[in-house]
Order: sequence, then C-alpha cells, then structure tokens
Amino acid sequence: MPDLRKASPQTSAEAQTVARAARDDGKTGSQPKQALLSIEGLCAGYDGAQVLADVSIEIGAGEAVALMGRNGMGKTTLIRAIMGTLCPTAGTIRFRGQRIDGRPVHRVVALGIGLVPEGRQIFPSLSVEENLLATAANRAGGSPTWTLEGIYGVFPDLRERRRNMGNTLSGGEQQMLAIARALMTNPLLLVLDEATEGLAPFIRGEIWRILANLKAAGQSILIVDKYVKALAHLADRHYLMEKGRLVWSGDSEALLANASLVHRYVGV
Repeated sequence: MPDLRKASPQTSAEAQTVARAARDDGKTGSQPKQALLSIEGLCAGYDGAQVLADVSIEIGAGEAVALMGRNGMGKTTLIRAIMGTLCPTAGTIRFRGQRIDGRPVHRVVALGIGLVPEGRQIFPSLSVEENLLATAANRAGGSPTWTLEGIYGVFPDLRERRRNMGNTLSGGEQQMLAIARALMTNPLLLVLDEATEGLAPFIRGEIWRILANLKAAGQSILIVDKYVKALAHLADRHYLMEKGRLVWSGDSEALLANASLVHRYVGV
C-alpha cells in the first residue's frame, strides 16, 4: 500500500506539467483513455423544474476530473443523477459502457462508484471501525486494495479513534472517515461532493495530499470543490457549471491562465 500522506504541494508551473503528463499517460499511440464514466445530454430536475440541461461529461480510467461552479448551479444534482438518487428526464449515463441512468442506488454502487457525500453523512451512533466495516466491499474484484489495515495506514488518526462514536469526531475527522468509508468499497470511481467544505486550512491540505496520492496510485476521481488552485494541482481536466449547464471545460494550464473565467463562474 503506498503511503498517501507524503504528497508535497505543487507550484502552478508544476500543475501544468502534471496536466500535460496525465494527458500523455492516458494515450496509447493515438488512442485516448477508455471512458470510465460517460454522460451525454443529461437533463434532470425536481418536481417538474429543470435543473440540469444538456450536460455531457467524460472521465477516463485513472483520471481526476473537477466540477466547479457557484452554489446552486447543479453540481450536487448531477452527482445525485450519477448515483441513482435522482432519475434523469433525458440523456444517458454510462459506467464502463453500461447505462446506469435510472438504476437504483445499490446497483450503481455495486458497479464500483464510491461516494463521499456533501455533509459527510457518517453513521453517528456507530464507532469509526463500525462505519468502515459497514461499507466494506470489493467492487473492483481481485485482491482488494483497501482493507482496515490499509485505511489505518493512511488515516492514523482513525486508528487511534477506531472505538469512538462518529458523532464525537471533529469535522475534519468526520471528513477523513467519509473518504475512508468510500474507499472501503474499493471503488473504481471515487466521487466527492464538496470535498473540503467547512474545514480548517490544515485539514484541507491533508485531504488534498491524500487525494493527490490516490490519483497517483491510479484511482479515478470526480471531485466537486471550490478551491481552484488545489483542484488545478489535482485534476487533469475541469468543467465549470452555471445554472445547470456546462459553460467551459479545459485542462489545468488553461484554467490557471484565465483568472477572469474563474472569477465569473466560481467566484474565488
């Protein structure tokens, strides 16, 4: 198991190099990376009110993709549609080539998508270890990458507090537990909704380091967050959303070079 605690921060120039290298690594000759998740023309909403309009996103195997936008622009709605808690009104969602739009949550999860939800949503009356064991599975098949010992190696604070109830943990510890709980499903795709919202800067830094090393180890990631510089260091590609539509997509180099774009659509 790689030590996921030792990632070092990157400069903007390094982020650009990482982005270019990731694109090169995703190609064999002239062939692009296989699509792990493919969303085409997706529309969805609530009680007859449309929230998402013609959204198309693709994530390759081993790729990290960021989804950004101001609050209320449809990011969480998109994740709900992916996870099966919201049925789209049009369009398709394919995971490893299989259509999953409209499938129930348990079937989506069983295919290998692990979610770190907004607000963490850990089980407050279960211990840390019980939270982890409650979701333990081997979605990818073969020898599981993530076991209790592997998780405790990456999150030593969770080992120390493994007998503590979930509701006694700090916000940062709860977020670490939420990520660890998703990893215990051994997902092919890890989805994080508002990955570092409301956390102290030091804890945010720890989470970014862990996610960077997960990606380096081959984990595919879809992440919603607002910290543009951190996302530029982590993700290969970025999508910006406004009022339920995708308004821009590009790599980290293009994102960092366009401050006015970030200010307009993300506001940070």
